[in-house]
This record gives sequence, structure tokens and C-alpha cells, in this order.
Amino acid sequence: MLITADNPFYSPEEYLQIEEHSPIKHEYVDGKLYAMVGSTQDHNLVVLNLAFALRRHLHETGCRVLTSDVKVRVEQRNRFFYPDIAVSCDERDRTTPLYLRLPRLIVEVLSDSTEAFDREAKFQDYQTIDTLSEYVLVSSKQPQVECFRRNAEEPWVLQSYRQEVFEISALNFSGTFAELYDDVAFLA
Repeated sequence: MLITADNPFYSPEEYLQIEEHSPIKHEYVDGKLYAMVGSTQDHNLVVLNLAFALRRHLHETGCRVLTSDVKVRVEQRNRFFYPDIAVSCDERDRTTPLYLRLPRLIVEVLSDSTEAFDREAKFQDYQTIDTLSEYVLVSSKQPQVECFRRNAEEPWVLQSYRQEVFEISALNFSGTFAELYDDVAFLA
């Protein structure tokens, strides 16, 4: 099936079929496809640095660290997104090789073109995933990590880090800004 102006709506099954053969990645929102844009070198370095650190930390735990080539399905909202990093510790996610349904952690590295969407609409969608314990926003322009954590008292509590060390509580992970931003050249 091809993406055409004649067909403005696709079912989730059609979308998955299209994505499997498309040279361009698309996010899926209510039956509509949205082409993904590329990223900067610094954005990519931040993703890789954090993904490698998480992978080392979670080695042999049964959790999987996946990057932006794997989708997360937000079933309650009829959406598929490509987060920069997603971690699933649920065996049921191994039965859906094209996407995750039950992530524990989602990380988005912010860019000018997606920051507002990542902070607002996408975060609202992600909150409907029952297994999601933490949503992390990482700046690629300055040393800053924002962790939104689900807890019993308040639905989502923000902890912002701007110096040296940050924590991802959902995975009992502590990282350093030196490692996160290794080889990143912040531009003024």
C-alpha cells in the first residue's frame, strides 16, 4: 500500500505494513502519517551516549534498550511514535517485533522542531501507557535533563538536573553529564 493524498486515513495494520517497506519513517496519529525529519550530530551523539550507558547498566536484567528505529504504540490514543530511546522490561514486548507496547522508560532528546510537541501532546499520549514509569527530556543544546516520574501522590513529578549527575529512577540508573554529553559541542 502506498501513501497517497487519496487515502488520508490508514488503519494501524496498514500503517505497520507501510512502515515495514518505507524508506522514510512516519509517526502515526489517528490514522494519519507524519514523516520524520533527520537530526543533528549532537542530537544523535546524546542519544547514543545515553543508550550505551543504559545498555551497560541493564545488561543481563531482561530489559531492552531500543533507539529511534523502534516504535512505541500508544494503544489508548491510536498512535505510534519513534522515541529517541525506549526501555522495556516486559517479556510481552518481545512478541511484537515492530514496536513496543509496554515501555518502562521513554527518552526524547529535544530539538527545535519537536520540543513543544515532545513536552505537551506527545507527553500526554505517553501518560496513557500504564507501564511507563518515567519520561525523560534531554537537551542537546545545553546540559539539562528533565525527568518526569509517575508516583502515587501526584501523577507525574518533575525533577530537573543541570549539573554533573542525573538519575533515572525507573531503572535505578545514575549517569554523569560528562558521559551523556561526551563529544557534544554546545553551540552558543
